[in-house]
Amino acid sequence: MADNKNDGGMRVDVELVRQLATLLDETNLTEIEVEDNDRRIRVAREVHSVAAAPVSYAAPPAATAPAAAPVASAPAAESAPAASSANAVKSPMVGTVYLAANPEAKPFIAVGQKVAAGDTLVIIEAMKVMNPITAPSAGTVSAILIENGQPVEFDQALVVVE
Repeated sequence: MADNKNDGGMRVDVELVRQLATLLDETNLTEIEVEDNDRRIRVAREVHSVAAAPVSYAAPPAATAPAAAPVASAPAAESAPAASSANAVKSPMVGTVYLAANPEAKPFIAVGQKVAAGDTLVIIEAMKVMNPITAPSAGTVSAILIENGQPVEFDQALVVVE
């Protein structure tokens, strides 16, 4: 009879949490959240931390039951050189960056290329929406700090335009 007893706590699908943690590792994201009916599961980690970040589970609106799951942490991201970060165009969102409109198209920019204010530098896909990232001012592309298809974080330096 004890197996059917509900203590008012949320039933946690440990396998789902493991799958979400694996997805975090594979995509280099720092957070993922899924929701179905009255259950919401959020798995998150800190990018620069060696230890796994806490995982919390919440059932709207009443109960919150924090728990920990084995979440592997990615190595700390390499930071861009300090000299180039002053003129860097930074990511306004978390997503996947693309250097061209599609795999067959030529890249939007190349190192040494002159760009005008408003020219598309890269595209960031976030939640199935393609978001063009444009040059804030005219200049010359002196560095491309990301690779095509790479996951990017908020405020991560993408391109240096001087």
